Amino acid sequence: MDLFAFPPLAALLDAVDRGLTALAGALSSIAPGWGAALAVIAATLAIRALLIPLGVRQMRAQLARLRLAPQLAALQKRHARNPERLQQETMALYRRENVSPFGGFGSALVQLPIIGLLYAAFVRPEIGGHPNGLLEQTLLGLPLGHSAGSALAGWPGALVAIALLLVLAAAAWAGRRVSRRIAPAPTGQGATLARVLSWLPFLTVVAGALVPLAAGLYLAVSTSWSAVERAVLFRALSPAASPATA
Repeated sequence: MDLFAFPPLAALLDAVDRGLTALAGALSSIAPGWGAALAVIAATLAIRALLIPLGVRQMRAQLARLRLAPQLAALQKRHARNPERLQQETMALYRRENVSPFGGFGSALVQLPIIGLLYAAFVRPEIGGHPNGLLEQTLLGLPLGHSAGSALAGWPGALVAIALLLVLAAAAWAGRRVSRRIAPAPTGQGATLARVLSWLPFLTVVAGALVPLAAGLYLAVSTSWSAVERAVLFRALSPAASPATA
């Protein structure tokens, strides 16, 4: 099922595509050969800047859960053989501390359709019944509709692809470090699962090699922003929201 076949979403995506194409044309007059790439970067930065308040709410909720992690671990140990009692005591702890176990998830869900719309504008070959004008433009001679992986076979496309994949890898590494600092330390079998899941951010490197270059640029900028934003918010909010983690 194609969600963007729904007329309101199709019209919105078409407007985004036309706006990005116009922005790329304007930027090309300032930086010939870089206009389309700069349009992708500028649009991604603008969207992520608008979503900062949601990121703040999400970080506050994560820090609140981190503050309660030792008490939750004690409850799990105390009521390990009584799941019903464990659930009751856990919810009672959340109520006493005025913390929602689902806090921050709403903020993440709000971001998904906005970021999904922007991503669709960088990956779909046709929008609104016409070719995606953004994907027809180039960066150093490499069409933004081609994948970074396919660009590795030629020059200077290989230089663009390698730089993009290196940025994605660095952003994934930084994001993994931040996530491990924020997440409560798991124990037992959960620790093994957590270690495995902590490597999931590196899937963006694989995705960046397979999707169109325009989408790869979006992923590189967005994941880099996420890593920096979470690190800054963790440092800024943890002393007030979670003294134990400061």
